[in-house]
Amino acid sequence: MTSPNTPLDAVDRGMIRLLQKDGRMPIVQLAKEMKIAETTARTRLKRLIQEEIINVVAVSNPIKLCFEIIGNLKLNIDLKKKDAILERLKTIDQLNYIALTTGGADLDVEFIARSLDEFKALIFDHICKIDGVNSSEASLIVEIVKNTWDYGTGWDQRTASLPTCLLYTSPSPRDNIANL
Repeated sequence: MTSPNTPLDAVDRGMIRLLQKDGRMPIVQLAKEMKIAETTARTRLKRLIQEEIINVVAVSNPIKLCFEIIGNLKLNIDLKKKDAILERLKTIDQLNYIALTTGGADLDVEFIARSLDEFKALIFDHICKIDGVNSSEASLIVEIVKNTWDYGTGWDQRTASLPTCLLYTSPSPRDNIANL
């Protein structure tokens, strides 16, 4: 299992970049592009998914799928009740992104709603009734201007500046240099 601080090797990073551009790329093409065996590509992809490093899904535009209201909520909460609040929020179907944040709000939450009535119920019947939610501020999205997911990995373009202890170790020292 890869730990959060262990950089991925060049093959894993390359596979991720290719899948970020085309999540439907067949495993045969992925292997060909990476110049690796198909079984290697399949094994690595399975590991990347199992370790929750990537998730291959269809990213959609909710506006074009007839959701009337999409947006972002900034929630201020009682941090002593954070775990219970997060567990409750994760059960709400209209929420598709929940993040603990720093700054002016404690939680950043993205939502989708089919109608104004559903949005009203989401805020007043669900979120604001959770014990420990002190306040919420909603921002509605009126147009999605940019929605990309092909940002590579945190190790791309900066591997040379990583401390030696974080560099991927392969069987041959020559391979370590080639993987940068």
